Amino acid sequence: MTGYHQAMKIAKDANIVILTGAGISKESGLSTFRDADGIWATVRIEDVATPEAFARDPDRVHDFYNERRAGLLDSKIQPNAAHEALARLEAAWGGSVMLVTQNIDNLHERAGSKNLVHMHGEMLKGWCQACGLVCEWVEAMDINSVCPHCGVTGHMRVHVVWFGEMPFEMNRIYAALAGCGLFISIGTSGNVYPASGFVSEVRHNSSCRAVELNLEPSEGAQLFDDARHGPATEIVPGFVAELLS
Repeated sequence: MTGYHQAMKIAKDANIVILTGAGISKESGLSTFRDADGIWATVRIEDVATPEAFARDPDRVHDFYNERRAGLLDSKIQPNAAHEALARLEAAWGGSVMLVTQNIDNLHERAGSKNLVHMHGEMLKGWCQACGLVCEWVEAMDINSVCPHCGVTGHMRVHVVWFGEMPFEMNRIYAALAGCGLFISIGTSGNVYPASGFVSEVRHNSSCRAVELNLEPSEGAQLFDDARHGPATEIVPGFVAELLS
């Protein structure tokens, strides 16, 4: 484990905002998107993850997300020690703990996290473009899928933010960042906007401390007050234990 350590005084009732990325779920067996051997190394974003791709070839886009959905539903994919540690922190901390994840899996909620924002959507939900319904969806989806609310065929898509679309609940996220005393970034490369700008947002608050917990330094590592580098299943439980001790 590497990193630099700076003593931080965090009030036990301070509000905490935690940002998580693909690195926290990789140790549960899920593929990342941006690693050298990740999903975007083998599939073009323009073919499967834009509104234009869906309009051009919905079958291909559905097939891509059906494969991701089936992988997430594999019984071998389980929350790991890092997910569980964050759930413990939320349950035991004196202030509020908001967990903002870029991940579209359901591992945080399965570990027990409650105050959770999926800023990039959720793989196991469907979104009707005809009536706006968002609903649980675990089976395969295709152009013949029928909305369970309005009954329209051919307008269902996965509830995932595609490139060129606005992430969800940004006003709520920025309000939480403005009022937090501790910002923790976990398992993210720091090169996907707007999440990559969250640490800059909290720098406007002189009383807020920022900590990076990552396998290696992110692109914005210099903006953090403290960093712990190593596997998420090791450094996240250790840092949570420090906070709760």
